[in-house]
Amino acid sequence: MMSQALATPAAHVLAVDDSLTMRELLRSALSEAGYAVTLASDGREALVRLAETTPDLIVTDLNMPHLDGFGLIEAVRSGVQAARIPILVLTTETGAELKDRARRMGATGWIGKPFDDAALVATIRRVLPG
Repeated sequence: MMSQALATPAAHVLAVDDSLTMRELLRSALSEAGYAVTLASDGREALVRLAETTPDLIVTDLNMPHLDGFGLIEAVRSGVQAARIPILVLTTETGAELKDRARRMGATGWIGKPFDDAALVATIRRVLPG
């Protein structure tokens, strides 16, 4: 049975990770789920992408060079245009204090690495409006 095409445009996800392998895994999982995907290799590149387009959701690693995930969350939340975009943290970190810090800074949710494609997509569907 063929699935129906979505009547609305695909939601756009900005995926940020310094690992090329992880970026490609994210692109694959999100594209297969019907999302438009933009990739960035660190927080600094993500801010450049945000100046070019406004995604519906950001998925970011925490530990990255140049500008880490905490710095990215802070920059997004202090902006005007992108301040309300949901942000999911995707990381190997599991410490409660890091999760609390990310939440206080404005992260919407937390996903552990390695991620399960179906769980990632289910989390995104719960977070995105509509």
